[in-house]
Amino acid sequence: MAHDVYADTYDTTEGRVHTVVGGDWDTIHGAPDGHQERVVVNMGPQHPSTHGVLRMILELEGETVIEARSAIGYLHTGIEKNMEYRSWTQGVTYVTRMDYLSPFFNEVAYCLAVEKLLGITDQIPERANVIRVMLMELNRVSSHLVCLATGGMELGALTAMTVGLREREIILELYEYITGLRMNHAYIRPGGLAQDLPANAEFKIREAIVKLKKNFKDTADLLVDSDIWMKRTSNIGYLDLTGCIALGMTGPVLRSAGLPWDLRKSQPYCGYETYEFNVPTRTSCDAYGRFLIRLEEMNESLKIVEQCLDRLQPGPVMIEDKKIAWPAQLSVGADGQGNSLDHIKKIMGESMEALIHHFKLVTEGFEVPVGQVYQAVEGPRGELGVHLVSDGGTKPYRVHFRDPSFNNLQAMPAMAEGGQVADLIAVVASIDPVMGGVDR
Repeated sequence: MAHDVYADTYDTTEGRVHTVVGGDWDTIHGAPDGHQERVVVNMGPQHPSTHGVLRMILELEGETVIEARSAIGYLHTGIEKNMEYRSWTQGVTYVTRMDYLSPFFNEVAYCLAVEKLLGITDQIPERANVIRVMLMELNRVSSHLVCLATGGMELGALTAMTVGLREREIILELYEYITGLRMNHAYIRPGGLAQDLPANAEFKIREAIVKLKKNFKDTADLLVDSDIWMKRTSNIGYLDLTGCIALGMTGPVLRSAGLPWDLRKSQPYCGYETYEFNVPTRTSCDAYGRFLIRLEEMNESLKIVEQCLDRLQPGPVMIEDKKIAWPAQLSVGADGQGNSLDHIKKIMGESMEALIHHFKLVTEGFEVPVGQVYQAVEGPRGELGVHLVSDGGTKPYRVHFRDPSFNNLQAMPAMAEGGQVADLIAVVASIDPVMGGVDR
């Protein structure tokens, strides 16, 4: 092995010093005569343009990316394994934390799978399904706003960031009003919802839609057809339909290649087949096309939310089967904490058997028949699927998620190699990976 001048040992007055080099450098050899020498650069895992704790190992020749590799696992939380030790209902608290920008999609995918195993899909109250759809579409808007805002910031359009996060705040306030939390809601439960919409929620949502529709124009005016923005995104991150299919791409990346694949249309759930909306596509196969698709999808989502508001009728939000249904008509006490005295009296005053059943349902959970199922929903980044396996007990035997960020991230080398380092920022922004969903 040749002597490495950069990995040496020498003595000092403080003792012996050892100088070592990183493992990535071992694969790089001296450039042949007449060729530019290549270097390896680490981008991340704390770089502001890596959308979380993503590390990209780049082999560069000048400013040209010759090879790009993704290193993941910095945000691993063991959610899928932890769920094997929690009841089916408790699992919602875990899945909502995976892709933290689209918590409602995580919850719906998981709950639909549990309900399919239980055979109760057709028994979910209509009001619960409508509210699920409404929250998912509001979530799609808030997720896309983060994508556009951070993507603009990373490419130098700071005003796009302030505008995008300003609009997202409107939706987060709605989340907090409806579920009590801005994220990690655990609001959607197997069999329905944790509780009904609070008073005045429909009015607040309609009011928010008016503001959002008016303010979306700010982002469009700022970036659509802008010379500077198009130079940074047009023909950048190119991936045609053949490449998308080969790599298993879904969501806006796939639709930017011209294929209108959307699970809300092709494999509808929660009654999506009864809603009127379009699936925006482009044929540019680049970062600019994905940007335009997300802008259009936000408007389509607001159309669906308006239809949900028109359909909302009084009714239950939890399945009637008391062997499965957790209490969904909770009310808060005068101090703003816990349940009201009336609710506690109702639970404890009915009968000793009812109290015991309530206690066992919460502490042990319900049993799910033996079987396995795969359920997918159309998330903001593409197909979010869950594979559930039950051994007949009160806890999942196995849970595995197909997160679109994980699958879509493998297209990064195909999009980036041969381009400039600066274009890599636009590539990652157009994929819109969320590392909480990648590492799980």
